[in-house]
Amino acid sequence: MTINQTSSPPPTTTIIMGTLYQGPPLPLIHDLKVTIENSTLIFSPQESERKSLFLSNIDQVLNFDVQTIHFFTANPDFPPKVATQKIENALRKLLVPYEFLSGRMRLNPDMGRFEFDCNNAGVGFVVASSECTLDEIGDLVYPNPAFGQLVTQRLESLDPDNHPLFIVQVTSFTCGGFAMGLQTNHATFDGISVKTFLENLAALADDKPLATIPCNDRQLLAARSPPRVTFPHPELLKLNTQLGQEAQPNSNVFEDSSRDLDFKVFRLSSDDIFDLKAKAKSGPTTSPKAKITGFNVVSAHIWRCKALSFDAENNSERSSTLLYAVDIRPRLTPPLPPSFAGNAVLTAYATAKCEEIEEAPFSKLVGIVAEGAARMTDEYARSAIDWGELYKGFPNGEFLISSWWRLGFSEVQYPWGKPKYCCPLVCRRKDIILLFPDINEGNMSINNGAVNILVALPRKEMEKFECLFYKYLA
Repeated sequence: MTINQTSSPPPTTTIIMGTLYQGPPLPLIHDLKVTIENSTLIFSPQESERKSLFLSNIDQVLNFDVQTIHFFTANPDFPPKVATQKIENALRKLLVPYEFLSGRMRLNPDMGRFEFDCNNAGVGFVVASSECTLDEIGDLVYPNPAFGQLVTQRLESLDPDNHPLFIVQVTSFTCGGFAMGLQTNHATFDGISVKTFLENLAALADDKPLATIPCNDRQLLAARSPPRVTFPHPELLKLNTQLGQEAQPNSNVFEDSSRDLDFKVFRLSSDDIFDLKAKAKSGPTTSPKAKITGFNVVSAHIWRCKALSFDAENNSERSSTLLYAVDIRPRLTPPLPPSFAGNAVLTAYATAKCEEIEEAPFSKLVGIVAEGAARMTDEYARSAIDWGELYKGFPNGEFLISSWWRLGFSEVQYPWGKPKYCCPLVCRRKDIILLFPDINEGNMSINNGAVNILVALPRKEMEKFECLFYKYLA
């Protein structure tokens, strides 16, 4: 799930462990003074027969772009010009094993489905420079709208029908550091397969063989024939359209609700998460096998605060549904190869009435969240995929937690070192809450267990959410 950036800057907020306060030491910089120096297309060096690549029902509903930015500090052995050339050369080589990436999204009118036209039409490669240093940019964790200047979202020389599936922009800073901004059509990769792609990019940039040979067989996630929907799927919304046809889903998760929202970043330290786990372990649960993980306790905590801040009338009978993504690679029979280079995540859900969310022990809420992933067996996943064959399905719930927390993009080892920080380009969306890790700096890294939580809500809801957030941490 992706959150697209908007041009209007949110109010500035600084985060510290366990608290949140207004007014950072330095204001956000709003113009990175970026100049585009060169924009081109890169093609696969290997000629191959033009073909169409099947897209699964999961891929079908992910035909939108995702933007991520990877910041690197200066390395005297790899100045930006050298690193840029290595990235370009590695990317060109990667278009052989990732043949589909240099293709184009097409609608097959006979099948009523999207597919990749593997025509080697090229990926975008943009070289840019900024008049700023990384230190002048300041806080990389806070989602600054100016970061949108570090990603190329359109190649103006191309018609919209020829829009690349993948565009890279490398922007050098005056300090010798640089940013690698990626725009990717979500139908190409999920977060796990992006991590594999980045590891392969880093390996080829270092003149090493591929770290992992990608598996491009998306027929592994094809629907059964005939489709067999064996479970109810309240987490999905039925639409009376065929796959590949445009429709506006009547689902909260897809509402563009960026107007008149407060935007805040909350931070849970590793100690906070340890305390939430201890609270979950000490109380009764819905299942003795419920997994008490960092993600489950953080999600349960957010769910309680979001559900109880939603309704000004405090309707205890209202049901609240939390959605989140589950990797189905290891859950299928047989399992998908870890190298599967497509979208292999499905939507899990947790639902309860607000009365239960408010009054139940925290351990029970954690159990309900854990049940969402636990129900994602091979048969449930296949049923959801078959459901998508019959209906164009979108996530359907009160809100979705989109987690970048442990994807590990900042752990990829490039020749010039690991990224200082990696982040998505985000905006204020009421019904998507984003989790992302801490910055890599000294002993601080993804491994310290802390998590940052981006929340956007109307002012009165935000006041209530913030109050509940700290009340339930006590």
